[in-house]
Amino acid sequence: MNRDFTLTIYRRLLEALLDAGYSFQTFAGFMEAAGDRTVVLRHDVDKRPAFAAAMARLEHELGLPASYYFRVVEASYDERVMQGIAGLGHEIGYHYEDLALANGDMATALQSFQRNLERMRAIFPVKTACMHGSPLSRWDNRSLWQSRDYRDFGIIGEPYYDIDFSTVLYLTDTGRRWDGDRVNVRDRAQGQRASIARRTGDIIKLALQGSLPSQLMINAHPQRWSETFLPWAMELVAQNIKNIAKRIVARRQA
Repeated sequence: MNRDFTLTIYRRLLEALLDAGYSFQTFAGFMEAAGDRTVVLRHDVDKRPAFAAAMARLEHELGLPASYYFRVVEASYDERVMQGIAGLGHEIGYHYEDLALANGDMATALQSFQRNLERMRAIFPVKTACMHGSPLSRWDNRSLWQSRDYRDFGIIGEPYYDIDFSTVLYLTDTGRRWDGDRVNVRDRAQGQRASIARRTGDIIKLALQGSLPSQLMINAHPQRWSETFLPWAMELVAQNIKNIAKRIVARRQA
């Protein structure tokens, strides 16, 4: 059986979408002028930024732009990698988790958000932000915007607030599967459709059959995608362990 979550199968997915007639946009580009038949490639770089660099190079080879969201924690934030990805024409955004890191202190979290955004903007023209799920934290980072508007910080879009997921199909590999509803704590969207695929090959088949809607956002976490067997296997084992904990948390929140 061919391994899923390799760069080879990811390339096949992108090529299938191209063959199906889709164009590709960054999330910022989508917010500024959404295409009629388009895919937004979104990457939440939770850890292993070098894996994001490899994915970005693959997309660049195909002439496709994508949006890469980096956390400010050591496991994710790597300015050298970010500069390389930006140099390939991709968007760099802020993967914020300030409320969870501030243990729910709203004022501290807002100050942290502004400080971290300014740090990134000293290097990149950050226009969009996307929350980090922080699945083991009691705090939902999106709650940061109950008292403030992220547009006050010059952010033009946050996917969970600014995309109508009843019309834009949202596909996320949370849980290292495309139908990970039971292990999905917060990577959910208002109006999100039921899962339509288990494996990446299932999405490829739907694309080639012309069975996908006209607008999609695909969230692929780079640390899950590796051509080399050992890191691929290590991520598989680690994710299976994490899924047990996330399944418990998801049940408690249900």
